[in-house]
Amino acid sequence: MSLKKPYSMIQIKPKVKSEVSTEIQKLKEETLLNLKNSKAHNTIRAYKSDFNDFSIFCSNKGFKSLPSEPKIISLYLTYLSTKEVKMSTLRRRLVSIGVIHKLKGHYLDTKHPSIIENIMGIKRRKGSIQKGKKPILINDLKNIINVIDQENNEEIKKYRDRTIILIGFSGGFRRNEIVSLDYDDLDFVTEGLKITIKRSKSDQYGEGSIKAIPYFDNPEYCPVISIKKWLEISKINEGPLFKRFTKGLNLSENRLSDQTVALLIKQYLNLAGIDSKNYSGHSLRSGFATTAAESGADERSIMAMTGHKTTQMVRRYIRDANIFKNNALNKIKI
Repeated sequence: MSLKKPYSMIQIKPKVKSEVSTEIQKLKEETLLNLKNSKAHNTIRAYKSDFNDFSIFCSNKGFKSLPSEPKIISLYLTYLSTKEVKMSTLRRRLVSIGVIHKLKGHYLDTKHPSIIENIMGIKRRKGSIQKGKKPILINDLKNIINVIDQENNEEIKKYRDRTIILIGFSGGFRRNEIVSLDYDDLDFVTEGLKITIKRSKSDQYGEGSIKAIPYFDNPEYCPVISIKKWLEISKINEGPLFKRFTKGLNLSENRLSDQTVALLIKQYLNLAGIDSKNYSGHSLRSGFATTAAESGADERSIMAMTGHKTTQMVRRYIRDANIFKNNALNKIKI
């Protein structure tokens, strides 16, 4: 009969300090990886671009950019305020600097009084309402499509570009959402087209969403008809929906970039006789929201299409769209 040692007599070998340190380091690395994956790829890229500007400022002034400290951040924000930078850009730069510090394992108090009070002072001196890029409205959209159709280009390029513009506007898409679309994300139904968005900037948990685009009364500007024609001409039946062209206008297997979408928008605006410097790649999305608001759509239905999680931006679109409609001067008869 074997005698078992009492539980209290069993010796458990404690982990040595080096093993604990290795485990902690692995946990830190996993945590940083989780932090990176919590943001969309384009968002991380924007953070890095913003931080690069901050790094250049620090380098020129003899400051350390990583890790930094609140008083240096405050000086940078003051510097930006002298360069005709919008308040929204100022706040975004602050967020970017904080995120990059977090991703690199550094703590930065972005709510330090020296930062917050400085921002409040800048806002009072400059004001927070500043002119942004214009939305592409219905008449602009029609002019762009007409220009594309009249261009001396191959039919395959015409239909790729017109479909990008029409889908971008009618779905209130972000540029990166447009170029991330795959053939399998499309579902043609009797009423029109259902498009699955696998992930977007406002969908950080990757839950996905579906946008419904009905047939338009005017087939010339109907995104559903245009995308059907694009699929027919391109013979795309799998993979990326919008691809790059090689020399000779042959479709490659490479997905179109969101920068290319922005360039296409500006190119066709210029060809339509519209000054592109007043517009951006975001103008299709803002154009949809503004046009929908002008047409009487409520904020909930606009948000359902654009994917905005808060009403702040959507209410701004509605306010801008109704600036003449709800104008008190309309009540005055002269």
